[in-house]
Parts: sequence; C-alpha cells; structure tokens
Amino acid sequence: MEIVDTLNKTLLLKNRGQNKTCLLDVEIYKNIASTYSLIENSIAVLSDMQFNKSYIFTSKTALELGLNFKENPTTVNSIWEEEILKKIHPDDKIKKYVHELRFFKLLEASKPDERAALSVLSKMRIKDKHGMYVFVQHRMFYFYSPYNLKLRFALCLYNIAVDQPQFLSSEFLIINSIRGKILVEDKLNYNNILSQRELQVLKFVGEGFTSKEIADFLSISINTVSRHRQNILEKLKVKNSIQAFNDSFSKAN
Repeated sequence: MEIVDTLNKTLLLKNRGQNKTCLLDVEIYKNIASTYSLIENSIAVLSDMQFNKSYIFTSKTALELGLNFKENPTTVNSIWEEEILKKIHPDDKIKKYVHELRFFKLLEASKPDERAALSVLSKMRIKDKHGMYVFVQHRMFYFYSPYNLKLRFALCLYNIAVDQPQFLSSEFLIINSIRGKILVEDKLNYNNILSQRELQVLKFVGEGFTSKEIADFLSISINTVSRHRQNILEKLKVKNSIQAFNDSFSKAN
C-alpha cells in the first residue's frame, strides 16, 4: 500500500542514511511502555524503527475499545498498530498521518538536546466495543539514538478521553512539555477546505490505495487522481511538510 510504503521508507532506520547500529536496549523502553499501561490504564504501543516491530501493552481500556489482544505484550511485525488504526474515524486517521509527519519534520529540524521536550497530543475518534465512536486521547513520543542520531523508538499511548461532549472536535497538537506551550495546532477543517471528490481521494490515500486503484474505485483517470492529489497538497498547505508526504501524493507510479 502506497502511503504505508512511503512512511516506512521515511521512518525505518535502514532507509535513512547512516548504517551505524543503534545500541539502545529495547527492554528498557518496553518497561517504560508497560509502566504507562499499568499506571494510566493506557494502550501503550512501542514501535522499534530498527527492527520494524511493535510491542502492544494492553489494559482494560483495550476491552472498552473492542480490542482483545491475546498476549501482553503483543508483538507485531510492523511499526504500525493496525488493529488500533483501523478503528480510527477515517477523517481523523488522515489528520493523524499529516500531523505526525509534521512532528517528524519538526524533530528532524530540532537540535538533538531539544527533541525530548516535544510530543504529540491529540484527541481523535475511535470505535468502542459497541461500534460507537468515542474520543480517545493519543500521545506520541519519539526516542532518538545517541549512537547514530536517528529515530529508534516511537511510543504511542491511547486513553479514553474524559471529555466526551457530543460536538467536541478532534484536536491535533505538538507541544513542548517543558515550557507548557503548544507549538503546532492543526485547525484545518478539511470538509470546508476540500471538495467532496478531494475528500474521497484523500480518504483512499490514507487507507493506502495507489493512484491506479483510486482511479478504478472512482471511475476517473489516473491523471485526474494526480491532479486532485496536487490540489490537496496546496489546499492543506503541507506541500513542504517532508519528502515522505510529498512522495505519497506525487505522480502515479
């Protein structure tokens, strides 16, 4: 799938320059993830960019969201926690991709000693055990290797949000936790900015379909899909986010 392949090339160490191995001990970071799941009743997902694996630590929150992992932790041979991601509202899933790529760009441009202060704080809709969308607070932290200065681990935490009003909108923030400041806030209302057809194309891109597949689904030409993708980039003002996102919306293969 196109967008997943593109993100893999961006995030996985083997495709990002230096060959020097990261010597960080994965067991230490697995213990951190496990502690979050125990203390905060979080679903904690630790993704290892060096070995393309994820470790999902569960709590009773997982059951409330209709997730029943047989092992704790559950090991997944991917940096993507697909069982969770597929339950996210399609509109919020698209924003999640865009926002996390912005986060990656920001960290890559930051000094190594500044990165630990930055994290993602989001509120998005996820289906619960009854098939109804509830708001979930999502936090994400990146851990860079001091050995090769490349991204090694990502830690994602999922908790059911305390605030569940009917008309609460999704939130996607990048924060500096040391200063208590919001650095980036996604205020885009995609429904107001994009046309109905562009929303359809964006949804299919977010689900990982290629331009050819999207063209077949919508009974339009590949050139038309490419034009819609370019319009989406310009309207969402993410044309320069990072090369990975540019590539995912580039011309059809």
